[in-house]
Amino acid sequence: MHIKLEDLPAVVHSEPIGAKRKLLTSFISTGSFDTFVDQIFWLTENKKSSYVCFANVHMLVEAYKDKDFNQILNNADVATPDGGPVSKIMKAFYGQHQDRVAGMDLLPRLLQEAAAKGKSVYFYGSTDTVLETVVAKAKQENPALKVAGYYSPPFRKLTEEEDADITNRINNAQPDLVFVALGCPKQERWMAEHKDRVNACMLGVGQAFLTFAGLEKRLPKWARDLSLEWTYRLYLEPKRLWKRYLVTNSMFVFLTLKMLVSQNIRTQKVRSAR
Repeated sequence: MHIKLEDLPAVVHSEPIGAKRKLLTSFISTGSFDTFVDQIFWLTENKKSSYVCFANVHMLVEAYKDKDFNQILNNADVATPDGGPVSKIMKAFYGQHQDRVAGMDLLPRLLQEAAAKGKSVYFYGSTDTVLETVVAKAKQENPALKVAGYYSPPFRKLTEEEDADITNRINNAQPDLVFVALGCPKQERWMAEHKDRVNACMLGVGQAFLTFAGLEKRLPKWARDLSLEWTYRLYLEPKRLWKRYLVTNSMFVFLTLKMLVSQNIRTQKVRSAR
C-alpha cells in the first residue's frame, strides 16, 4: 500500500499528545479541552522548543491556499480546533465529539494551571498598553503566577540583530510558555521561524490578549456555541474583517461540503462493492 507523504501528520509524538485528523489540507489535533491543557504542559517538561496553533476557519483556508503556510500549520506540535465550525466539521467527518479549543478560552486556563504548577509565562506581541493590562490581570487572578516578562515588538520587519536580541531576551527569562499575539498568519510564521531558537512552548493566541484584558468583549457562551462569534467581530471591525469572514467563510463552507460529498460517494461505492 502506497502512502503519500502529504497524508501523514508532520509531527509525531508519544503520549500524551493526541492524534491529528485531516481537515482540508491540514492536520488538526484531537481531544478534550482538558487533554489539550495536559498536552501543552507536557511540552514544557523538558524545555523543548515547540509551538501551538489555534486553527480556526480563517487559518484553515489560508493554509489551503498557501502551501508554505500549510506546512507551518502541519508542523505545529499541537493544532487545536478553534471555533464551532471547525469542531463540528471534525465531528461530521470522523464521527466523534470534538471540543472547541480556542485561544481565548485556553489562555486563562493555562495561566491558572501555570500558577499551580510553578511554570513561568512570557507575553509577546500586541502593544505595551495591552500587555501591561494583561500582566496586571493575570497576576490579580493568579497571585502565584510567575511572569518571566513581556515585550511588544515594532510594527515592522525586524532586522536580524533585533530579532536575535528579542530571542535572547526571551530565552534569558527562561519561560515555560510564550504567548504570542501578532495576528494570523504573522504569529504562526514567527513561531515556525523560532522553533528550535526559543526554548519554550510558543502559543499563537491572536486576539486573546484583548479579550482576556477586557478590552474587547466576547459574545455569550450560547452564541459562541451557535458559531456566531464571527458575526460579532465583523460588526466590530467591518472594514478590516469583511473579506476574511464573508469570503473566507464561504470558501470554507464550499470546500467542506465538497469533502463531505466526496466522502459519501466513496462510502456508497464501498457498500455497493460488498
